[in-house]
Amino acid sequence: MQKTIRHSSHWGVFDLDVDDNQIVAVRPFHKDPNPSEIIQSVSDWATSPRRLTFPVVRRGWLENRDRSGRGEDSYVRVSWDEAEELVAGEIKRVAGTYGNEAIFAGSYGWTSAGRFHHAATLLKRMLGLAGGYVGHVDTYSIAAGPVILRHILGEAHACQGRGSTLDTVVEHSEIVVIFGALSPRTAQNEAGGVARHRLEDYLKELVERGTRIVLVSPSRDNLPDWVPAEWWPIRPGTDAALMLALSQEIVATGQHDRALIDRLASGVDEFLAHLAGRGDGVTKSADWAEGITGIDADRIRALAADIARKRTMLLASWSLQRAQYGEQPYWAAVALACVAGQIGLPGGGVGFGFGSLACVGAPFGTGRSPAMSAGPNPTGLSIPVARVSDMLLNPGAPFDYEGQTRHFPDIRLIYWAGGNPYHHHQDLTRLMQGWQRPETIIVQDPMWTATAQRGDIVLPASTSLERNDISGSRRSDHIVAMQQAIAPLGEARSDYEIFSAIAARLGVSEAFTEGRDEMGWLRHIYDLTRSDAQDRLGFEMPDFDSFWAEGDAPMPVQSGTTYLSDFRADPEAAPLATPTGRILLHSDLLAEKGYDDCPPVPSWLPPTEWTDGPDRSAPDVFHMLTPQPIGRLHSQLESAPSSLEMKHDGLERLRMAPSDAERLDLTDGTSLLVSNGRGRCLASLSVDPDLAPGVVCLPTGAWLALDDGLEMSGNPNILTRDIPASQFSQGCAAQTCLVRVEPYRGNLSRQDDRHHPARWIVSAAE
Repeated sequence: MQKTIRHSSHWGVFDLDVDDNQIVAVRPFHKDPNPSEIIQSVSDWATSPRRLTFPVVRRGWLENRDRSGRGEDSYVRVSWDEAEELVAGEIKRVAGTYGNEAIFAGSYGWTSAGRFHHAATLLKRMLGLAGGYVGHVDTYSIAAGPVILRHILGEAHACQGRGSTLDTVVEHSEIVVIFGALSPRTAQNEAGGVARHRLEDYLKELVERGTRIVLVSPSRDNLPDWVPAEWWPIRPGTDAALMLALSQEIVATGQHDRALIDRLASGVDEFLAHLAGRGDGVTKSADWAEGITGIDADRIRALAADIARKRTMLLASWSLQRAQYGEQPYWAAVALACVAGQIGLPGGGVGFGFGSLACVGAPFGTGRSPAMSAGPNPTGLSIPVARVSDMLLNPGAPFDYEGQTRHFPDIRLIYWAGGNPYHHHQDLTRLMQGWQRPETIIVQDPMWTATAQRGDIVLPASTSLERNDISGSRRSDHIVAMQQAIAPLGEARSDYEIFSAIAARLGVSEAFTEGRDEMGWLRHIYDLTRSDAQDRLGFEMPDFDSFWAEGDAPMPVQSGTTYLSDFRADPEAAPLATPTGRILLHSDLLAEKGYDDCPPVPSWLPPTEWTDGPDRSAPDVFHMLTPQPIGRLHSQLESAPSSLEMKHDGLERLRMAPSDAERLDLTDGTSLLVSNGRGRCLASLSVDPDLAPGVVCLPTGAWLALDDGLEMSGNPNILTRDIPASQFSQGCAAQTCLVRVEPYRGNLSRQDDRHHPARWIVSAAE
């Protein structure tokens, strides 16, 4: 008998037609004006040969606790009872022998848009009740940005979806300068799901109003081709230099309001002295910036004059700060908005990450997020998320974070649930080296990922299609019922069932479950959100039963927002949470620390690996960017139709400018070897006139498939640098990477079944 259910994913809300436990149709949410095509691939979760449907244990670990076979060993099928006992036993053993600070809760949380069966939260809840763990702070997507903004603005709201909203930009902006991207490609995704994709509509309104749009990016496709923008193809890693030059040209021509700047910011004298070259002898002029950025000096001077005279919104995407010295473009953008007098004006100022996720820049939720609580972590320990390899390879070593010195813990047990670090970490060869150190690695996931292939105990979780949940987040305008579509595959269990069973063996079952089953928790989570909306905001939401039957409910939102408007109107009455109560254009903390990679004023520093460095004369060396792919999110649904359409003969497509392809005598579809001192991978060439010369783009997310050291699928993180953005933020610096590109002349036969569990798993009897 056919039924229709409401469900949600990172790519949006949809309805599923289900017949006899089979998904027969996927239809977009009727309220979504611009639904993502990726939702048509979600049924692949139920049919993928990569699904893991019963617990397994690596043979070498099971027999003698051997660590050396990770990534090569076979696996033995075990019962759930055996698996639960092994997991609970290892947690007790490691905690009892080394302390809970030897356990790393390594989950990253993108396995589902559901907020109850949220693997990372549930893992931390269980381990927190069992004595604690080492967690992580920040994300691979954005770390340097929020760290510097917390320091210079007192908060990171502006880059996390609670700054200015795009409706104010549409209404008031005369000029929009986009540094990086404002793309529906990334705006199709949202951590807690998205009911309505709005970015394309806002862009259409900007076009209709005749707003001047300037795209500063190595890639023209970081804005839809129907947007008539001026494309400034800047060299990667040089945005801060352009921003500083724009500031200097405004100051040098006397177009700034010094009294206003002094009212809004501290450290003004130091910053203006830096622009003028007092200290390093280099004036940060348009001519200076031309030599660094590749942007014509006259264009820079003309834009500076327009920014000072017209209402201008500066937008910096998350990608800018995902690089060495990634703090600097964000700090320089704030400084430019100050110098231009645009801070706190409707349609003016600065915004970060617009379009990097679906709800960043959209009217944002003001109610309580519908989320499960992780509870406290008794150890209080964490590392910056991008420093996993450093932690594993250097136990006890010191590191700085936000100006404080900490030490890496000595990790003996990793529990990774709902994530795939062999997709999102940098320099995967280095990660593999660190991965050999822990005594036990537990992986919990629906799929036989590269991480699962390197686990000791592997637990099969169900996908969101096989359980009930709720999607939404603090940015959402809707809360959505994720109704179960099909029965769990094989022996797969929901994350809540798995953690509940282990919690019972750890003696913390009552505190973990609080006596609630799945639907009991969903009702509780929803009622907390509903009560908050009513009591605090006077916003009426339907009762749970009505919500569940309807499938979605609106959330209270805030639109028409101008970031820092109250502060601009009266800095004394609405001070920032900074040491001076104002925007920091000079940092006493950073001056005291003396970091060589994070100066005390906004600066441009030449990356240690970039196309104007020592290798610039080599014709086959390029700066590689690693954008989010079109047809999937991270490594999810990598083998589904929407992802496969983006590949060529199973390889990821590497984009290159026509002039570079002609110079190297390469044609579209050529099989390529992409390499550097860190690794080698294969890709297929896509000649693209929307890419600046000297730059190549290889999207993230291909499942790691190594054959004698050669990555066969096009995973760029076999090549990226595992370095921090700076000592201050310790953020991911994936966009700082040089590669050599040449035709591949080897055998292209590929091991397409590598990610099929049957290749790895043997029965206990064997």
